[in-house]
Amino acid sequence: MNATHRPRLARLTPLPLAVLVLAACAQSGDVRERAGVDAGSGSGAAAVLSDWSDDAPGAMRHIRAADIPAPAMGMDPEGSVAGNVEVVAPPAGTLPKVPAGFSAEVFASGFKQPRTLRAAPNGDIFLAESGAGRVLVFRKGQGGTATPEVFATGLDRPYGIAFVPATNPTHVYVAAADQVVRYPYRSGEAKAPGPAEVIIAGIPTKRHWTRDLAVSADGERLFLSVGSASNLGVAGMPAMTPAQIRAHEATDGLGAAWGEEKDRGVVRVFDRDGKRVQNYATGLRNCSGMAVQPGTGNLWCVVNERDHLGPNVTPDFMVRIEEGSFHGWPWFYLDGREDPARAGQRPDLAGKVTAPDVLFQAHSSALSVAFHDGRGFPADYRGDAFVALHGSHSRPDITGYKVVRVPMSNGRPSGAYEDFMTGFVLDNGRVWGRPAGVAVDSEGALLVSDDANGTIFRVTHGGGTAR
Repeated sequence: MNATHRPRLARLTPLPLAVLVLAACAQSGDVRERAGVDAGSGSGAAAVLSDWSDDAPGAMRHIRAADIPAPAMGMDPEGSVAGNVEVVAPPAGTLPKVPAGFSAEVFASGFKQPRTLRAAPNGDIFLAESGAGRVLVFRKGQGGTATPEVFATGLDRPYGIAFVPATNPTHVYVAAADQVVRYPYRSGEAKAPGPAEVIIAGIPTKRHWTRDLAVSADGERLFLSVGSASNLGVAGMPAMTPAQIRAHEATDGLGAAWGEEKDRGVVRVFDRDGKRVQNYATGLRNCSGMAVQPGTGNLWCVVNERDHLGPNVTPDFMVRIEEGSFHGWPWFYLDGREDPARAGQRPDLAGKVTAPDVLFQAHSSALSVAFHDGRGFPADYRGDAFVALHGSHSRPDITGYKVVRVPMSNGRPSGAYEDFMTGFVLDNGRVWGRPAGVAVDSEGALLVSDDANGTIFRVTHGGGTAR
């Protein structure tokens, strides 16, 4: 499919008006009430087909499986509808747009592909500067033009960062593209006092390289996300008999891929020393971001879905991960729909797909997720999730390039999400920022890394108006 095959239907709906109304409602703080109901044209097919031009702080979308159109047929299963978005320097004086009552400022800049941000128990902020192979530390309380210290270097695209134990850590774990290592650590140290100890070696690096980490609520296990080596695994998974598949799944998990995709497209779990490593959940094309939810101990993933089904299929998503759960890839997607490129290959998996909890617009490229504890933000933000959408390259009319808020009620989302930080898109072919990492600092401010122009933003609440 190309740009001429699907007109911009969103232009024929009243969505912009709905966005304006919802943005005004956002200033009242009554977000949680709206999260459980349809928001006019912010729901349904209009939400699926809308694009960056409808983004605004406070705008809500609620996409359901029934809203997703049929996939494009006959496309290369390893292909996509690609668009070339140019990254440009920020226009002079430009800052991201945030809701009324919030303000955004530059926290630090000058980095090479800054991605994951994590808050240490003592309040220091750790940054995975993936493009420079380094992990950096910002001291608690730094603001304005913060200056980091180098905690560790010489890593292949570091990404995930975890502190173990969570309350008084003795180690910092870092997931690089090819391995998981850990460093000795005492609270407040800004430079690793000892060399890296390899915990998991030999992780394959073909295609998806973002390896996130999360720690179980009891602190005894760590979770590692490993994305797929391909879009759909059509060339790297030789045929197996039903008996061979059953034997494979007995050790690797329900729906686990094989061949070059073995131990790919999964969340793995391991003990602190890396002595026991196994698949925890399968069928996740690329779980780029993970977080353990405070209070519940639930593990959540934000997932980049496949590229070959057209510009509006299939949505990226956020989902609660349970031990042994299967999420569809590569045979099924969404709520258990069969991928046409793999039709008839795994009928035994029909009905066993765990459906997503929140659907984002297709190809938004969800990269990271963090839960807010309510400090420093309005009370109704407590427990909500923030997700960085890095931005699409597989849609003629781009989506993403923003941070969204996922309202939670009793620990569960309704399925709706709200634009929180926007304004990075200048037009359909140019952007000046791509949100990559999100974290909450010790004062409750939201930190957002932009890996396009190497900047970290800090969002606070209290006074001011929407930018």
